[in-house]
Amino acid sequence: MKKLLAAASIAAISSGYAAADSDTLVIHVAGEANGVVEIELFPEVAPLHVERIKNLAREGHYDNIVFHRVIEGFMAQTGDVQFGAKDVGIPHMAGRGGSDYPDLPAEFSDIAYVRGIVGMARAQNPNSANSQFFIMFDDAPFLDGQYTVVGRVVSGQDVVDAIKRGDSARNGAVVAPDFMASVRIKDDE
Repeated sequence: MKKLLAAASIAAISSGYAAADSDTLVIHVAGEANGVVEIELFPEVAPLHVERIKNLAREGHYDNIVFHRVIEGFMAQTGDVQFGAKDVGIPHMAGRGGSDYPDLPAEFSDIAYVRGIVGMARAQNPNSANSQFFIMFDDAPFLDGQYTVVGRVVSGQDVVDAIKRGDSARNGAVVAPDFMASVRIKDDE
């Protein structure tokens, strides 16, 4: 039922048009996984979160940011622009930071967390999302209505699937992680 709800919700969002280039995030992944991932952003579902992602991408803050938490059968998390840089030298801190912008209020929807959905990471406070996001490897209904959905993978899920996994004993922390070499909005490329 959840998969049907997710498919129906996404179809309703996407019906009648292809994602505008201004609402398509292009991520060049490097490391063990190499390739391009395109994400259709959902500004009508999460306008504040999508605007934040687009601003950070346009400002170059997501370039060279690692996938610091990657859990088999669950998701790959990235976007820590404070501590997640590939060459920062303090990988144990990645996942604890955000941008210089203030945290965002939750923009929950009825879109289910299924394979390919992109959501915003946050702390325990629902209104604490900032810059980090995650891409789903598989369905996770326990996230539904708890985390803001910002988009879905429309191309390159195979690249996402190849991202180096972390240590399950360390909550998915990754040693020598793959990273986002560059992140752009499609119409800015």
